[in-house]
Amino acid sequence: MRRFEYHEPKSLDEASELLGTLGEGAFILAGGTDLFVEIRERLREVKHLINIKRISDLSAIEYSETSGLRFGALVTAGELEAEPSVIRYYPNLRRALAELASIQVRNRATVIGNICRASPSADTIPPLIADGASIETFRPEGGRTIPLAEFFAGPGRTVLEQGEIAIAIIIPPPQQGSGRSYIKHGRRKAMELATVGVAVSLDAKDNICTGARIALGAVGPVVLRAHKAEEILIGSSFDQNTVERVAEQAMQECTPISNVRSSAEYRRSMVGVLTRRAIELAREEPA
Repeated sequence: MRRFEYHEPKSLDEASELLGTLGEGAFILAGGTDLFVEIRERLREVKHLINIKRISDLSAIEYSETSGLRFGALVTAGELEAEPSVIRYYPNLRRALAELASIQVRNRATVIGNICRASPSADTIPPLIADGASIETFRPEGGRTIPLAEFFAGPGRTVLEQGEIAIAIIIPPPQQGSGRSYIKHGRRKAMELATVGVAVSLDAKDNICTGARIALGAVGPVVLRAHKAEEILIGSSFDQNTVERVAEQAMQECTPISNVRSSAEYRRSMVGVLTRRAIELAREEPA
């Protein structure tokens, strides 16, 4: 393992200043489950490690019926998976958390760390985008609230600027009659990256779809919103013909690649299959 300098700031201001002044070789440490592996395998050149675990107010989980769910940058996947408000109102996110790596990793890895890694196959990102989540950031001149769907600039890249720190995720509260689902497809049941992941969030009244978000994971350079597929669904009564059209359109909107885990053709086909199943599951599991 290469040597690096260790820093332990006591405030966000101090952490931001360190990030800004130390440059490209400086990285935030929260859970470290991916970062330490990459350091050990020399996949990432780390010159400075900035541990934010002693900064207060980054471990909170809060839910209200008016503002929804908010959780901080130090909240682990295991903590969020067991959170009662997540279990009750965000079943898609809870399913994604339960399928993330192993129990040991989930008890260490932070959700925002998983997000900021910006992997197209990350489990947490599709349900959060489908639920309309935003990410809060800190910077000395003033933080931002960025829709999560606009947070990613490509594989492994986000829109965070130098010295800017992601500090919290906000998810709007579910509307009455809404339903949510997430389905992950991989080559095995556990400890597997998604070959395809589909998350769906639906709003309905009198069996008519009034709102829809469909997020597709591992089939593009970033997690994608299937906007045209959503437009087909809105205003429909969830009849079989409409759902088939939605699934077909989702297949057209994804841009998969072939790699060691799957071919592009197989991924595209599975987008159709999983979109159909996710819509059905969301209708069965109201939030």
